[in-house]
Amino acid sequence: MERGLSRNTLSSYGRDLRRYAQWCADRGIDAVADVRAPDLEDYAAGLRRGTGGHSALSASSAARAVVAVRGFHRFCADEGLAADDPARSWRPPSVPQRLPKAMSYDRVLALIAAAGAQDPPLGPRDAALLEFLYGTGARISEACGLDIDDIDLTERTVLLRGKGGKERRLPLGSHAADAVEAYLVRGRPGLASRGTPALFLNTRGNRLSRQSAWAVLSAAADRADVPAVSPHALRHSFATHLLEGGADVRVVQELLGHASVTTTQVYTKVTVDTLREVYAASHPRAR
Repeated sequence: MERGLSRNTLSSYGRDLRRYAQWCADRGIDAVADVRAPDLEDYAAGLRRGTGGHSALSASSAARAVVAVRGFHRFCADEGLAADDPARSWRPPSVPQRLPKAMSYDRVLALIAAAGAQDPPLGPRDAALLEFLYGTGARISEACGLDIDDIDLTERTVLLRGKGGKERRLPLGSHAADAVEAYLVRGRPGLASRGTPALFLNTRGNRLSRQSAWAVLSAAADRADVPAVSPHALRHSFATHLLEGGADVRVVQELLGHASVTTTQVYTKVTVDTLREVYAASHPRAR
């Protein structure tokens, strides 16, 4: 409630803390005040190796687990549940920065065309979903959480609810707006079995889940005969193509719903590769 974290973040932190509690119990540590700094270092090392029946975590997942435990001990110290915070100087492991993988524009078009090649109601729904994801850069959870009233096809805008319940209103491009309108006419009536406000529905008439949306993209990739991609790849492509087209990074930050521009700036490194290729091919003194 205080930090406004998303449901998915809370679920992840909950898993991390249950794993930590079990680790402490296995070592006979049954009180927060008994935890010492060396214990935390041992726990962090075990995250990467895998212990107590748990598989090894990646660097990013281990870093998140460390952040969760640090927050727990800070909370306990602030609330007087422990006299000291043993995690005060504990730092999460460094995570190698991986550049987002953006798709080419032609590949995006192939995916959308393959998704819409099915008969109604699924064809219009799937095409609208992919057009929306690429046209707005929305997270898959934001798209699945959309209600019909969140979209204004007259003004061509959409209201998205992002992480922590933060809202942002975005412009809706003509292709995405037309695809959504076609879905509302030729797709959604064939799926809606009751008065649900959700925009994107599954075959049972319920709100489309993140897992089902992922399956939509995977099936479209199979039909288009392109390598499998995640829904987040469309978000990466949205940001990269905007920056390549000359958009200001601050504008892209607002469109993506990033709290800090430093999160958005990772995409500028992607576009530098394109600039380098053009420079190497065009300038007489580049090589």
